[in-house]
Amino acid sequence: MADNASVWRDRLKEYHEYIRFEKNLSENTIASYMHDLGEFSHFVLRIYDIRPDEVERGVVERFMCHLFDHDREKSSQARSLSSIKGFYAFMLSERRMESDPTEFVEAPKFGRHLPDALTTPDIDRIIASIDCSTTKGLRDSAMLEVLYSCGLRVSELTALRISDLFFGEGYIRVVGKGNKQRLVPISSTARDRIQIYMEARRCQQSDDDTLFLNNRGRRLTRVMVFTVIRQAAARAGIEKRISPHTFRHSFATHLLAGGAGIRQVQEMLGHESITTTEIYTHLDSKRLRSTIERLDSDF
Repeated sequence: MADNASVWRDRLKEYHEYIRFEKNLSENTIASYMHDLGEFSHFVLRIYDIRPDEVERGVVERFMCHLFDHDREKSSQARSLSSIKGFYAFMLSERRMESDPTEFVEAPKFGRHLPDALTTPDIDRIIASIDCSTTKGLRDSAMLEVLYSCGLRVSELTALRISDLFFGEGYIRVVGKGNKQRLVPISSTARDRIQIYMEARRCQQSDDDTLFLNNRGRRLTRVMVFTVIRQAAARAGIEKRISPHTFRHSFATHLLAGGAGIRQVQEMLGHESITTTEIYTHLDSKRLRSTIERLDSDF
């Protein structure tokens, strides 16, 4: 088993370097893929004791049954299979395999879950619940205003830098998935809150270009942002289960309701595919299909 385990480590290391340096995936995505592949390799070695290039379709299907038997969410099962498929696509491209063992393995079927969208009064109540008499409160107020009014992912919010702010031009630069950059308009309210916060944080000893800092002058973590939102929502009496993604979804929903085109929403959210934007915007399938057909005819 030791020799086969060594081969798995070598191949996974190669794949890790490939998705980091050639595919340029985000750290969170890389961590998810490698976690899934670590589980898969452990399962294969424990049950079959074979190398990655010896894996056949039945092995992958048994692993998927293993996830099902352990009550994994369908979304988690689908992500694991996607990770395995990516790994074997790499193996094929490197000529370490002659066939793809995942080719005919189907992902679990499940409906799309749409998070609740907050109303504008809900958003206002949550932000208003923050005590702005402290630097932390000013930070949290600015942070939630930016999260909502710019429709950012939580990872994009925590990575936002002072050098990404172009207030004179009315936008911010956002670094999204795959290190891709986009320009997003920023509201005057969000701009004003940021400027007030930046004045207050001058006393913090930090040379970091990161905009939103913790009390030690370091970049906020995703967990910290979740905590701020959960506590603010509780103070505002909002009983819905709320996350940073709820703000992003609300942003897209309100834009569409206000008459924004789906292409505009797609660009501001940083989606590669317009069909991904449909998840955020509550579009019915008939309207989405007609919109796509109209857009396609323009090219």
